[in-house]
Amino acid sequence: MQRTGFIIFDGFQSMNLAALSVFEYANHTHGKPLYDMYMISENGGLIRSSTGMTVGTEAFDKKAFDTLIIGGHPNTALASSPGMLRYLRKGLKTARRIASVCVGAFKLAEAGILDGRRATTHWRHARELQTRYPKVQVEEDRIFVIDGSVWTSAGMTAGIDLALAMVEKDLGADIARSVAQKLVVYHRRAGGQSQHSALLELEPKSDRVQKALVYAKANLHTALSVEQLAEAVHLSPRQFSRAFRAETGQSPAKAVESLRLEAARLMMEQGSHSTDFVARETGFLDPRRMRQAFLRSFGLPPQVIRRSARVG
Repeated sequence: MQRTGFIIFDGFQSMNLAALSVFEYANHTHGKPLYDMYMISENGGLIRSSTGMTVGTEAFDKKAFDTLIIGGHPNTALASSPGMLRYLRKGLKTARRIASVCVGAFKLAEAGILDGRRATTHWRHARELQTRYPKVQVEEDRIFVIDGSVWTSAGMTAGIDLALAMVEKDLGADIARSVAQKLVVYHRRAGGQSQHSALLELEPKSDRVQKALVYAKANLHTALSVEQLAEAVHLSPRQFSRAFRAETGQSPAKAVESLRLEAARLMMEQGSHSTDFVARETGFLDPRRMRQAFLRSFGLPPQVIRRSARVG
C-alpha cells in the first residue's frame, strides 16, 4: 500500500480534494487497494475549509508517505506556520513525490522546495508566484509540471489531471483511462496543454453568437467566412458581424483564428501528426501560415511547442 497524504490547514480550498476520487477509483479499478489515503494537518483534529466544510485529520508525525499533496488558500499571501514549512521540507526528502494543487504551489515555494525548479499554478496567480519567488521557473500556461519528485498543477480541476498522471505512472495508461471514464473527465489533458479556452475567453452573451462559435469549432477545416457563419445562425452578414463584435470585442476572423490556434496547438501537443496534416485539419491550409500564427500568438513555432509538451 502506498500512503498518500493530503495536507490541509484552516481555510483550505475544498476543491483541492477532488484528486481523492482519482485514487479511490484507481483502487477499485486495480482490483486491490494500492493507495491508502490520509487527511493530515499540523495539529490534527477538525479542519475547516474556505467553504465551511470540516474535515477530520491526523496530526503530523513520523509516518512515512509515498505521496504528499497540498492545496492552497484563497489568500495566497497568508504565511504558513513554521511547523508546516518544516513538514514540507521533510516531505521532500522522505516522500517519493510531493505535489501541489492550484495555489498550493505558494506553500511549496515558501518552503523553498520550488527553488531552481519548473512549476505551475493557476494562471491568475502565476505572475505573482514568479514575482514573490524569483528562483522558481514558473510556466504559467501549463496544466501540470513534473520536475523530479516535485509535481505542481494549475487551477483546482487540474489537480485531477495531476492525479491521473500519477495513477498512469504507477499503474499504467489503461487503468488511468478507465478511472477517467468513470469520473467522466477527459483522459487526460497533457501537462503541457494550455490552461486557456478560446471559447470561454470570448464569453458570448447570446445563443446565436455562441452557436456560431460552436459551429466554427466543429468546422475548422473549412474557410469559415463571415457569410458562412452568419448563415449558420440565420443572420445577415452585416447583422452577424455587428452582433459578434459587440458581444466578444473581436471580429469573427480574429475569433476563428483563436479557435484554429487552440485546436492546432492541442493536436501538436498530443498527437504525432505532421504539421501539414494539422494545418489542413485546422484550416490554416499550409504549414507556413500556421507557423506564422503560432509565432504571433505563442512566440514559438509548432515544432517547439510539441517538443516542450513531450518534455513536460
